[in-house]
Amino acid sequence: MSTATKTYAKTPEALARLTPEQYRVTQTDGTERAFTGEFWDMKEPGLYVDVVSGEPLFSSDDKFDSGCGWPSFTQPLVEDHVTERTDTQFGMVRTEVRSAHGDSHLGHVFPDGPRDRGGLRYCINSASLRFIPLARLEAEGYGDFVGKIGKGTLG
Repeated sequence: MSTATKTYAKTPEALARLTPEQYRVTQTDGTERAFTGEFWDMKEPGLYVDVVSGEPLFSSDDKFDSGCGWPSFTQPLVEDHVTERTDTQFGMVRTEVRSAHGDSHLGHVFPDGPRDRGGLRYCINSASLRFIPLARLEAEGYGDFVGKIGKGTLG
C-alpha cells in the first residue's frame, strides 16, 4: 500500500496498544527523562512514525546528536504531519510539536539546531515514536520512502 493512500488516525485500538509511558507522553503532554528514551542515540537508518497513528514524521537522515538526551531532528519528513502550537506551561514560552492526524504530543522545536541545516532542533520524545528500519519500510507499508531514506545521518 502506498503511503499516499494510507489513512492515519488516532483509534481506540491504537491507544490500547500504548505502554503507560507512551500514553503519558502522547496523550497527557508528558516528557520522558533525558537520556532514557529508546531512540535518543539510535543511528540506524529508517523512518520514525507516530506511535499512535503511524503517520511518517521524521527520517534518520535528518537526525543529529544535539547532546540534549532526546532524539533531535532538523526537520519533519512530511511537513503536513507535524503541527506546531504555543506552549506556555512551566512559566516558559515554547513551540510544541504534535502529530497532525494522531494529535500526539511529540516534543518541542527550538531555534538552536545546525545552522547549515536550517537552524531548527525538533526535540522529540522517544515514547511518541515507532522506528521502522530501512529494510522493513516496504513490508510495513512505507514503500514510498524506499530510496529516499538512508543516504546518511548527521550522526
